[in-house]
Amino acid sequence: MEEEDGRIKEENRKMRYLRFLVDFSILSIQQDELSLEEAVNLVEDVKRVACGLFPGKEEVFELIYRTRFNRVIEERFELSLERKLRE
Repeated sequence: MEEEDGRIKEENRKMRYLRFLVDFSILSIQQDELSLEEAVNLVEDVKRVACGLFPGKEEVFELIYRTRFNRVIEERFELSLERKLRE
C-alpha cells in the first residue's frame, strides 16, 4: 500500500512539474522576445522533457499540449504553423 502511494505521489509530482513547465513555456512564448525558431525549439525541448517524464506518451503530448502550443505560437506570430510544427 505504501509503495503504491509512493508511486501515485511521484506520478502527481511529475504531472505538476510538466504542467508548470508547459505554462511557463507558454508565457515565455507570449511575453519574451523569442524568434519563431526559438519558440518552436522551446516546444520541442518541452516535448523531450515530457517524454522523459512519461516514456511512451508522445501521442498524449501531441494531443494535449501540441495544440495549446500551436495556438499560442499562431497568435504570437500571426500565422498558421500546423505543418511547420509537425515536421
